[in-house]
Amino acid sequence: MINFFGIRHLSPAGAYYLREFLSKTRPELVIIEAPTDFEDTADDIVRPETKPPFAILAYTKSVPVRTILYPFAEYSSEYQAILWCRENNVPFRFMDLPSEVFLALLDEKIRKAEQDESGDFDKFEQTEHKPDVYERIAENSADGSHETFWERTLEQCADYSAYHEGANLFGAKIREFSAEDEFDANETRLREIYMRKVIKDAVNGGLSPEKIAVVTGAYHVEGLKTWEADEEAPTYPTLSSLHTLMPYSYYRLSTRSGYGAGNKAPAYYELIWEGLSKGDRMYAANAYLSKIAEKMRENGGAASSAQVIEGVRLAGSLAKMRGGNIPTLRDLRDAAETCIGEGSLAAVSIASADTEIGTKIGALPEGVSRTSIQDDFYRLLKELKLEKYRSLTNQELKLDLRENIRAGTEKSAFLDLDRSFFLHKLRVLGISFAEYVPSKQDNATWSEEWNISWTPECEIALVESALKGDTVELAAAYELKEKVEHTDEMSVIAGALEDAFCCGMSAAASYAVTALQKAAVDTVSFEDLAKTAFRLSNIISYGDIRRADCSEIIPILQQIYLRACLVMTDACVCDDAASRAIADAINMLNSVELAQDFLDGEKWLSALSETARRDDLNTKLSGLSTAILLERNQMTNEQLKAEVSRRLSKGVPADLGAGWFEGLTLKNRYGLIARLSLWESLDEYIETLDDDEFKRALVFLRRAFADFSAGEKNSIAENLGEIWGLNVEEVSEVLNAKLDEASQDAIDALVDMDFDI
Repeated sequence: MINFFGIRHLSPAGAYYLREFLSKTRPELVIIEAPTDFEDTADDIVRPETKPPFAILAYTKSVPVRTILYPFAEYSSEYQAILWCRENNVPFRFMDLPSEVFLALLDEKIRKAEQDESGDFDKFEQTEHKPDVYERIAENSADGSHETFWERTLEQCADYSAYHEGANLFGAKIREFSAEDEFDANETRLREIYMRKVIKDAVNGGLSPEKIAVVTGAYHVEGLKTWEADEEAPTYPTLSSLHTLMPYSYYRLSTRSGYGAGNKAPAYYELIWEGLSKGDRMYAANAYLSKIAEKMRENGGAASSAQVIEGVRLAGSLAKMRGGNIPTLRDLRDAAETCIGEGSLAAVSIASADTEIGTKIGALPEGVSRTSIQDDFYRLLKELKLEKYRSLTNQELKLDLRENIRAGTEKSAFLDLDRSFFLHKLRVLGISFAEYVPSKQDNATWSEEWNISWTPECEIALVESALKGDTVELAAAYELKEKVEHTDEMSVIAGALEDAFCCGMSAAASYAVTALQKAAVDTVSFEDLAKTAFRLSNIISYGDIRRADCSEIIPILQQIYLRACLVMTDACVCDDAASRAIADAINMLNSVELAQDFLDGEKWLSALSETARRDDLNTKLSGLSTAILLERNQMTNEQLKAEVSRRLSKGVPADLGAGWFEGLTLKNRYGLIARLSLWESLDEYIETLDDDEFKRALVFLRRAFADFSAGEKNSIAENLGEIWGLNVEEVSEVLNAKLDEASQDAIDALVDMDFDI
């Protein structure tokens, strides 16, 4: 009879007792549940430099890229089975469907879900999870949780015979009471037919069944016992695929990340594994509570050794009350909350998460089973001295793009610039290793800030990018080329051009320049022109610091800028909803003109002046144009007073006057606050409004002041207090006071009214 050993994918007791089982049965062949085409990874898996957790990632050679992951922890039974075989010179083979079949089944599943407009299959994980059955276990278990039931019943088994029999029985019962949907049931059928054939082929090859050990998920044991039966092999769908080893993390191994075959506490389960290996059944309990105390102290909390000792005692007592001899994770959590957190779950929650899930990341030897783009990524990490940032913990990286004149070599002198090029390429590829943080300083062209952290998703995105190019740079170039070729929007092309310069890719930049020149001929949208001009201006501002030749871009910017100046006034004939985008475009074009001294400033000032004086345009945009002219010292106090008098007069509808004032407050607030005459005019204007006109004006005025700071409001209060002859502090208190519920409801009702201009 073949020796079947049913396991759970992440079971420290299963891995430990499996090794004992293999040592006692001494099989001549071990057959392991894993895709048959993954056998070529075994040499790399067992290398001393390979540190779990890691995963085998399979992916399709064509788009859309489909991926499947087979992750391993140190206490994965399959991993320990491979190690045991290598240590004892026993051959092994994998027996599950090849990855190309799994990927084809996954593709079929996703397409079916898309057709049905239901389901979420962004990531397929091989899993034995049957929610209905596990819910029944939780309901009928004294522990109230299937996870705790498993831990107390099987992880705490005293010997391998108990685990062996218990796991096989557990799998048989799960199988008996499970209810799979049609798709999953068909997949299980195909898998078990294939696995039975692998077993049968091994016996037909001359091995005695008693000399074969089969390591499989406990769910499949009953399905594989009929391996001797004759059955016709079905036709299996396939998708051409490749596979690679990749580092993994404990967070991704946990069920909290959505991994169905995981457990809730991979780092805690590692403590169980260590305890079994040490022969200390209380090791996990002691280590868990000690680590919680250590984590609390690291974060500034108080946790004493006495509290840990009391926690261990309480956890043991709770275990006995609940029918066990050794504390489970549930018992330990309760003890930590009571003894270390002094009754507060919040006090120990962060330390508990760190202790249960952990931040451990696996490692692979250099050059192991990677795609060429992965090799290039890790080479660049080392070359750019970014290896220390390969951590789950988010870290801040500040770059100075200027040449370091004190550096001994050119490579060292431009290290931060080369880092910037690399990180921007990853950003273009959608690889989440680094997140760009926009600068809060104006004209900070020489500095950059990034938030960096590594997750397995980064590795998956890298592998998916392998279809775009063999290196990070080639893949980024492909991505930019695709972006340019599949759009006719000038601002999108300019965005690709800006990305190319940020990536230090001159060839890709030249390609985008050509496309931009063609698109610029037909573009008439003011917003698109302004956005494009803003991006081109950024490129030119960064040009010297990024060692880029911007000579081709300057004439394009001049052309686009001129056209934007000519069409701006006509664009301001719009409603209030559209005015928001136009206002942003005006501000962008203004910043462009200020940044580039080769542009014709008179054209821009002329466009602003016309927009500011005309009455047939959106009044908020006229107000904004007036504010910009004031900010640039192109309007005197007398001219402003005359414009205020004209705009805020009895003959002007209230919503138009208030809308103009709203636009005026969008720029240079402190300059406006300092002009007492402006607030006198506003006060006189409001006094002339009747009730209906006041309500109409109120919506726009309140919106104008909505994002003023408390300090700005205090300054306004000083002006109003002087005008009204009142105490400044009293006026400030009223201005900064929160509206009562009735007043807020009244304002909300006004906002819902149609005051379109």
